[in-house]
Amino acid sequence: MNTASPTPSLPADLKSFIEDMPKAELHLHIEGTLEPELLFALAQRNNVKLAYDSVDALRAAYDFSDLQSFLDLYYAGAAVLQTEQDFYEMTAAYIARSRADNVRHSEIFFDPQTHTERGIGIDVVFAGIARALREARDTHGFSSGMIMSFLRHLSEDDAFATLEAALPLRETYSDLWIGIGLDSAERGNPPEKFARVFARCRELGFHLVAHAGEEGPPQYVVDALDVLHVERIDHGVRSEEDPALMQRLAQQRTPLTVCPLSNLKLCVVDDMRKHNLARLLHAGLAVTVNSDDPAYFGGYMNANFLAVAEALRLSRTELVMLARNGFEASFLPAAEKQRLLLELDSYCTAT
Repeated sequence: MNTASPTPSLPADLKSFIEDMPKAELHLHIEGTLEPELLFALAQRNNVKLAYDSVDALRAAYDFSDLQSFLDLYYAGAAVLQTEQDFYEMTAAYIARSRADNVRHSEIFFDPQTHTERGIGIDVVFAGIARALREARDTHGFSSGMIMSFLRHLSEDDAFATLEAALPLRETYSDLWIGIGLDSAERGNPPEKFARVFARCRELGFHLVAHAGEEGPPQYVVDALDVLHVERIDHGVRSEEDPALMQRLAQQRTPLTVCPLSNLKLCVVDDMRKHNLARLLHAGLAVTVNSDDPAYFGGYMNANFLAVAEALRLSRTELVMLARNGFEASFLPAAEKQRLLLELDSYCTAT
């Protein structure tokens, strides 16, 4: 089992600086924020039988050997999500945790296919998530966007069907639905499998992102850029194996949405001190820090920042660079992006 290896504790002032620093989160699967306590409550409310008889038993199952072992549990857990209220409560719980970590903006992945194949209407998924996001925006000024992701272990025809089912909702959620993503198991599911549907999404004017270079090879990163024409690479840590790709990513400032605790939990690295985040940053890549599926991987944004700060001995300057990269890599309008960057600058000046 992978663990975060012992390292000297962070100075209290640096820990406090990290915790209070304004942040943007760009790689977050909303279904992966479903904490065991809420999962059990929804299961009881919706009469869904779980394979585990307690919260503790479920948490004990969070010992993954690879991405697929996680996905098996992830999809089983999603079965408790059945009504608009369920999706609302899950999203509202994430927002509360996120705001506590001083996240100012979040771009949230959601997987309609996980739910529609169970007979849940795609309108139900959109409505529940959007209600929580709008409420947080109106009440707390929490900024957000929704990125609808296709499941890569399913067919491109299935992705097209999902897109066509969702498009009638586009105007209703035009204030939130900003992009299209690609997630789930990389192995055996290369980017080119979804070339046509991504071309259609590009024609429609969506921002495009894709998971690549987590378990898949660096070539998947290249293909995500050249075949799918994505604007960001989700994960991308294996890009380091290809020097030419590294140079390209640095020159183009293509953002990588790196998820450190996820990488540790899914055995992408076996020791946080071996994580290549700092090397990627020093090579000039636009690296960002994110939590991925925090209910399963043991940490939201602050936990991820603290883990890499401690294990990789990152300086305050490097940590601020990671936070700046997050705001700069977001799909926010230029004026809003600048406002948040100024907030970060003001925080750094005053702290």
